[in-house]
Amino acid sequence: MATRKFQRNAEDVHRELTDILRGLKDPRVKDAMLSVVRVDLSTDLSSCKVYVSSMKGMEAAKEAVKGLKNAAGFVRHEMGQRLTQLRRSPAFEFIADNSIEHGAEIARKLNELKYNQPQQEEAEDKEE
Repeated sequence: MATRKFQRNAEDVHRELTDILRGLKDPRVKDAMLSVVRVDLSTDLSSCKVYVSSMKGMEAAKEAVKGLKNAAGFVRHEMGQRLTQLRRSPAFEFIADNSIEHGAEIARKLNELKYNQPQQEEAEDKEE
């Protein structure tokens, strides 16, 4: 079971990582409209899996991950500068995720159901 301190460290890494990614100048990262979906921090704080998703789709997320892998050293250095309470800065592994795209698809389907349902009820009322 994760302790409160561990959870707080993971939240701090997530928050700072989001801020660092916004400041990167690599066009693959900047143009992808990235969002950090999840951060899996190891218990010894030596490594961190970062799941990123793009509003532009899975291909844009995969391209951004290539840029993030090139910038991993810079990201690790910045994290060490910002989170001084961590004994060491974790090594980052970036993974493309399609959860934003999947969530948008679910929202679109729900909206379709919402707008189609009143039309069906009106049709049933007219039949009676």
